[in-house]
Amino acid sequence: MSVPPAPPILLASTSPQRRAILSQLGIPFDAVAPDYVEHDPPDADPAALVRAHALGKARSVAADAGDRPVLGVDTTVALDGRIYAKPADAGDAERMLDELSGRTHAVVSGLALVTRGWEHVEDAATLVTFRALTPRDLANYVAAGEWDRDAFLTTSVGLAGRSISAHDEAQCAGRGLRRIAW
Repeated sequence: MSVPPAPPILLASTSPQRRAILSQLGIPFDAVAPDYVEHDPPDADPAALVRAHALGKARSVAADAGDRPVLGVDTTVALDGRIYAKPADAGDAERMLDELSGRTHAVVSGLALVTRGWEHVEDAATLVTFRALTPRDLANYVAAGEWDRDAFLTTSVGLAGRSISAHDEAQCAGRGLRRIAW
């Protein structure tokens, strides 16, 4: 007797990066835009913040999910007790990158898996060091427009990825997603 496959999870995100991670892990999913507004106080605890956002995103989709589990994920960057939210404009992006230049910061991710019967929330942090960025590096990065996309400071691809001089392989932002695959 065969059992039908479980329905795909619902990813409460429109992020291309999150979709790519789930695809790479072979996790069947459908993506749904969450109905959740993030508020990032600059002095918030990074782990608590990403956990709350991940749970808020997942819960905003869960009511219409039926029996399907809902995955919500959020990521932020923290340095010296400050949260780095999405930049307001190109100048803000350049200022943020300049502040992170040559320094080690934390990329903190929260993950929430929500079903009708239970919720699981966790977080993981990755230490990332940007190499020292020159004014030309900053200008090229800002001009390329990567700052205006979803994963501004939290991605290891594109121009941002080439600015990383070191990161903690043992703790990666996709760790929680990888755990779900097993």
